[in-house]
Amino acid sequence: MRVVITGANRGIGHELMKVMQASGADVVGTARDVEGYLPLDVTDPNSVRTFATRIGPDPVDALVCNAGVYFDKHESLENGYPADMWADTLAVNVTGVFLTVQALLPNLRKSSAGKIAIISSTMASQERAPGGSYIYRASKAAALNLGRNLAKDLAKDTISVGIYHPGWVITDMGGSDADIEVEEAALGLKDQINDLSMAKTGCFENWDGSPHVF
Repeated sequence: MRVVITGANRGIGHELMKVMQASGADVVGTARDVEGYLPLDVTDPNSVRTFATRIGPDPVDALVCNAGVYFDKHESLENGYPADMWADTLAVNVTGVFLTVQALLPNLRKSSAGKIAIISSTMASQERAPGGSYIYRASKAAALNLGRNLAKDLAKDTISVGIYHPGWVITDMGGSDADIEVEEAALGLKDQINDLSMAKTGCFENWDGSPHVF
């Protein structure tokens, strides 16, 4: 099984790469500029095209769109959330997902059962909307919507798409007060990605496989 994981140099992406490698998968991890990873800036179309060339023509069985940013944790509604913060966040969390999927479609189509896993968040939920973090919430809701529509369009290619909440994880992004360790989240996500199929395409699930509220 050949797997590509974006943003694999830290946090959930790094741990997911480790557990998938331990299970025998051939994992390609990416990072913007970190030694030991294939370089990929998901916001830069040229970088995405170069990355796809480096991957080569061989099949990719699973693409995990994990790269993400969260800039607006402490912004004020009255005078925060500047326009460039919106643009920078959406470029990574939404456009970057689409560009990566688009570039690796030929490889995914060569797999006998290609899979795309989009790491979204509970903060994408329309029902669970406690306010704040407007940019991050909007970006993850857009990534969820993107995944649901990709599932529809890629069904003819038998490429399944799953959208996942990794849990509130103790990472640099999640913070030290989060609920679960990164190892537990990564193991759960690995199981859900392995279990992803056309019967589940378009799903929005938690890291443990339980359905998530849209």
